[in-house]
Amino acid sequence: MAVAPLSLANIQGDILFGLPKQSQSFFLFKIDQPDAFRANLANLVPLITSAQQTKSNITEIKKVKLSQKLRANEGDGEAVHPDIVTVSGVNIAFSAKGLEKMGIVGDLGDFLFKSGMKEGALDLGDNMRQLPDGAIQPDWDDAFLQEIHGVGLITGDSHETLNQKLTSVKDILSNSVQEIATLSGDVRPDDQKGHEHFGYKDGVSEPAVKDVESFKPGQTVVDQGVFLLGRGDDAFQDRPSWALDGSFMALRKLPQLVPEFDKFLLDTAGTQESADLMGARFVGRWKSGAPLMKTPTKDDPELGADANRNNDFKFKANDQSGCPFAAHIRKMNPRGDLGESSITSHMVLRRGIPFGPEVSDEERKSNKTTQERGLMFVCYQSSISSGFSFLQQTWANNPSFPFGTTTEPGFDPLIGQTSGGGVRTMTGAFASNSSQPLNLLAQWVNSRGGEYFFSPSIPALRDVFAKA
Repeated sequence: MAVAPLSLANIQGDILFGLPKQSQSFFLFKIDQPDAFRANLANLVPLITSAQQTKSNITEIKKVKLSQKLRANEGDGEAVHPDIVTVSGVNIAFSAKGLEKMGIVGDLGDFLFKSGMKEGALDLGDNMRQLPDGAIQPDWDDAFLQEIHGVGLITGDSHETLNQKLTSVKDILSNSVQEIATLSGDVRPDDQKGHEHFGYKDGVSEPAVKDVESFKPGQTVVDQGVFLLGRGDDAFQDRPSWALDGSFMALRKLPQLVPEFDKFLLDTAGTQESADLMGARFVGRWKSGAPLMKTPTKDDPELGADANRNNDFKFKANDQSGCPFAAHIRKMNPRGDLGESSITSHMVLRRGIPFGPEVSDEERKSNKTTQERGLMFVCYQSSISSGFSFLQQTWANNPSFPFGTTTEPGFDPLIGQTSGGGVRTMTGAFASNSSQPLNLLAQWVNSRGGEYFFSPSIPALRDVFAKA
């Protein structure tokens, strides 16, 4: 059967473009009354923000920023101050257990989605803990150990806008769901906008979706079917018709130990200048976003801010003098180490947001985290096993990847995990001796839980999921 042409009005807005936001809440819920929930969903559908509306909002924000002589940031999904533009967004997604609870029948063809993230936590390298009865479970926050049926993604340009929209969503669903938790995040303030809590500019290497958006120099253009079910190169062709234009969402809570990370760099490198270089070699970019492959010895903020130059490079195969094999951006997008066709099928669209307060003076002085902060990680793909799970297990957690190098790369120092308690190692951290191994004495990003969800198309929400 021929598939109708892609319509942005049919796709939930967070998938292809990322809902513009200064603040975001993730409303995790359990469905208590399936029939009532599906009836309530009919009232929620008009609030769902489409990709078409999201694209329009982003265009307006950039236009206003330029008129106000503000930098129109690329790729970080941020909104502007509500005094300039007011914008909010609502999307919704469901776990496999949530679909089952609603009686939505059909094989979506993804075994990891069906089994849930908790079932595969050990394979992802998450820490585990033994219960008094001898059973083993992930060392996660209690919210993610429960059976989660769905998540509402609510965004806003301010806490006030966000809370108003969040209240509306909860009111619509109130008599049919049980709230498990509402987790919130905020774009970081001032010159840290678009940066995660370690301080590095985020979202620079986002791929472009073919025939959906224009692309910049160095940006990978990826087939729609890598992200949207039923499109293009989507490998699984026997999904139910209502799965068209949906996407699998991976949600992860990733606390970051920032003072400890900074102390390790300084203690290991010796001087702040050397620590900054080592940190850049951990990431593959300087904090400004400038790539090591273009400026290997010092940061270049002008380059980091230039979206037409900061992603236009490739790594040199079997050479980590410029950038370590294990550097985070090289593990996640090994351009030059592998052919493009071996990379694009594993790409994801990242839509996360930082959470938690800025590091306090007391934490910096003590070199110890006392207030939880980190990243609410979100990504979209048409196959979890080819996307998020593959990136975490086969590339980030694999000390031998990239394969075929004369020096073993080691773990991704940021997100690479080992649940066995062994010390992670990497090579390439020392610019003066790129083959010298380094023991990563701590794991500065530790998963505290997550779940896999399916984000349906808006027509599917309206015509299949909702019940009048």
